[in-house]
Amino acid sequence: MSAHLAASERALALRQRYGAHFQPLYRGRMRSLLFAFVALAVFLYGLHSLDMSYARVAGGLGELGAMVARMLPPHPGSWSLAGVYLYAMLETLAIALLGTLMAAIVAFPLGFLAARNTTLNRVVQFFARRSFDTLRGVDILIWALVWINVVGLGPFAGVLALFMSDLGSFGKLFSEAIEAADDKPVEGVLSTGGSGLTAVRFGILPQLLPVLLSQVLYAFESNTRSASIVGIVGAGGIGLILSEQIRTLELQQMAFVILLIWATVSLIDYFCSRVRFAIIGVRAL
Repeated sequence: MSAHLAASERALALRQRYGAHFQPLYRGRMRSLLFAFVALAVFLYGLHSLDMSYARVAGGLGELGAMVARMLPPHPGSWSLAGVYLYAMLETLAIALLGTLMAAIVAFPLGFLAARNTTLNRVVQFFARRSFDTLRGVDILIWALVWINVVGLGPFAGVLALFMSDLGSFGKLFSEAIEAADDKPVEGVLSTGGSGLTAVRFGILPQLLPVLLSQVLYAFESNTRSASIVGIVGAGGIGLILSEQIRTLELQQMAFVILLIWATVSLIDYFCSRVRFAIIGVRAL
C-alpha cells in the first residue's frame, strides 16, 4: 500500500511539473487545427476560382500521349542542324558560367556589408539587405526582357539577366553564411593584435570558402537550366531554338534538343558534385 501511495505521489509530482505534456491532444493545438482548416479552405477556393477541371486534365491525357508518340524517336533533322544545336548548347553553358561567376564575384564583398557581424553600420546593412531583396524579387525572365530592351537580343542580355538575378540570391546566402561563422577564430586574431581585416581574412574566410564555393557550384547547375529558359525570350542560347521548334511543331527535333539539355545538365551536375565533395573533404562516389 505504501509503495502504491509513493508511486501515486511521484506521478502527481510529474504531472504538476510537466503539466503541458499531460494535457489532452486537442488542447494547445486549436491554433494549428484552425490554421490547417484555413489553409485547406484557401486551397479549395483557389482550385474553384482558377477553373481547375479534372475532366479536362483526364481528357488531355490522350492528347499528351499522342504528342509524346510524335516526339519519338528524337532526331536532329540533319548533321548540320545537330552542329547548330551543339553550338547553341555551348552558348547556353557560357551564359550560365559568366552570369554565375560575375554575380559571385560582385556579391562576395557586398555580402560582408549585409552581414550583421561584419557590416560598417546598421544603415549600410539595411540598405544592402533590401537591395538584395529587390534584385531577388524580380524573376529572371523579367530581367531578360529588361536587358533585351537595353542591350538588344543575344547572349549578352542573358548573361546580364542571370547576373542580376543571382546577385540578389548570392548576397543573401553569403551574408547569412558570414553571420553563421564562429566568432572564436575572430576573437583569437583580434586578441593577438590583428586588425579587423586580418580577423576577416584568417578568422572568417577559412570557414566560409567551402560553403560559398558549394553554393556557387549549385547555382551554376541551376543556371544551366535557367539559361535555356531565357533564350526563349531572345536572350541567346538553345532556348530560342527550342521555342521555334515548339511553335512549328517540329516535335522530333524538339525531343532531341530536350535530351541534349538533359544530358548537359546531368554532366554538369556530376562534375560539380565531384568538385563540391573535393572542396568539403569527402570523397565522391
